[in-house]
Amino acid sequence: MSDFLYKYTSQLNDLILIVCAVIGIIFYKKYKNYNSKIFIYYLIYVAFVDFIGSYPTYVIEYQQLHGLRDYLKETSFSRNYWWFTTFWNLGGVLFMSYYYYKILLNSNFKKIVKYVCFIFLLSSTTYISQNLDSFFNSQLKFVNIFGALVILNCISLYFIEILNSDKILVFYKSLNSIVSITMFLWWLIITSLLFYEVYFSAYDIGYLNLRSNVYLFSNLFMYLTFSLALIWCDPEQEI
Repeated sequence: MSDFLYKYTSQLNDLILIVCAVIGIIFYKKYKNYNSKIFIYYLIYVAFVDFIGSYPTYVIEYQQLHGLRDYLKETSFSRNYWWFTTFWNLGGVLFMSYYYYKILLNSNFKKIVKYVCFIFLLSSTTYISQNLDSFFNSQLKFVNIFGALVILNCISLYFIEILNSDKILVFYKSLNSIVSITMFLWWLIITSLLFYEVYFSAYDIGYLNLRSNVYLFSNLFMYLTFSLALIWCDPEQEI
């Protein structure tokens, strides 16, 4: 079973993202008059980023793309680190920050989100410009950890806001609240893995299997919860 999961982790992750995005599209009409519709846009964005970001696999597996594979082999784009750093670690974080900016009601909290995002974007682009080789060939821990802190900051502000309102009484019915709890747990788990990357070895099969399974089951938990929340939650109870 573990061998099967390790072999098809990428395909299973893709399937989870696509299913969740499709459910978001199906239930879009339910949320279209509320700010929570931005979250559905985010799910579609994530599915698109993940699909395009798998291009190194496509050019290897599909004979029709072998010409592109040979061309990319001689360039900095032969690996997809640059894509996910740009469109997930940067783009995804900014997208979710915008989502929280829209659902937060406190004007001071909105300003905090805006300024933190500006600092994050400025710091990350500066760091990338000074570490271009790492940008194309590895994960950038600075960007990953800073991005996680930005999201956790948004979620914390959201929790503080609802704790100071009577909306806490319908917390379990709100898509925004379910999304926040789920993302909070997911970011804590995934970010903690970054501190173990120093022990990473391409020959350590046990670690590779463990890391692959943590990512897979974390994604399964998060996107399954998102899917159920889209179906179950009442947009009129939006917090």
